[in-house]
Amino acid sequence: MARTLDPVAHGLRRDRFIDAGQALMASKGFDQVSVQDVLAATGASKGAFYHYFGSKADLLEGIVERMTAAALANANPLLDDSTVPAPQKLSRLFAGISSWKTQRKELLLALLDTWYSEENIVVREKFRRHVSERMTPVLRRIIEQGNAEGTFDASAPANSAEVFVALLLALNERAGHLYLAAQAGEVSVADVESTFAGYLGALEKILGVPRGTLELVDPSVVREWFGSFTEQAPLERSNPR
Repeated sequence: MARTLDPVAHGLRRDRFIDAGQALMASKGFDQVSVQDVLAATGASKGAFYHYFGSKADLLEGIVERMTAAALANANPLLDDSTVPAPQKLSRLFAGISSWKTQRKELLLALLDTWYSEENIVVREKFRRHVSERMTPVLRRIIEQGNAEGTFDASAPANSAEVFVALLLALNERAGHLYLAAQAGEVSVADVESTFAGYLGALEKILGVPRGTLELVDPSVVREWFGSFTEQAPLERSNPR
């Protein structure tokens, strides 16, 4: 007789591998983590690991998916709060995501070290698709609310949401490259702020709002991430990877 799958137990066993992979990644960087390291940390067999993940890259994808879900965990309660205007919802949504990232700065930096490697091209594409699938409905609801209350003037909210998320993903990737460039002394905090401002202006155009309406990037968060690097290097000398 075929064995009945217990989805709760299945999820918990899979989570054990993700927990271990995430902890190892934070302590030594994902490039330095082997499947054997994960097995040693969990006490599981190689067969058990490959039952849940086809490769180490699949484990990285599981880690990233969990992080994305956690970062957006508070989105639905915010969306359902009819007392909050759409521009404030956007600001609070991204403030929450920024806070979540800052609280896990060491983990995210460990991920960044390997994120742009050639070996992770497929994982990066899966990540972008996963984020787009989760974020687009959230942004669509906020844009529809903004249009209805007159705070936004976006055409075709569904399409606008897709473009908005695509630009956010581009900004997220650009921020990672800028961090690596700043770490190498090739860009300054002022350069980073200028780049972010350019993206923010484009996002405001999508929503049909005046320049300076949105507050999606907190300057204190930018300096939290980039402030320890040189303030002097010009953007023209940078060659982010």
